[in-house]
Amino acid sequence: MDKDSIRKKIIALTNARYPKTICPSEVLPSEDKKNKVKMELVREVARELADKNLIEIMQKEKVIDYTNIKGPIRLKKKEST
Repeated sequence: MDKDSIRKKIIALTNARYPKTICPSEVLPSEDKKNKVKMELVREVARELADKNLIEIMQKEKVIDYTNIKGPIRLKKKEST
């Protein structure tokens, strides 16, 4: 998957699941879920979408500072104001 495909999939999944969250691994096909390089690409795209205020990156049900992510994260559509 390229960055554009990942971006579209994150947006589609977070929109469909809102107000709940998604796991970044849900973006990838099952055969790629354990591929660290591809998972990091999903996280990179998620950070770009968060920079554009399209999604929120969360840990333990709280929005986090995503500049230095450690541990599992969840993605959520940004609430409209």
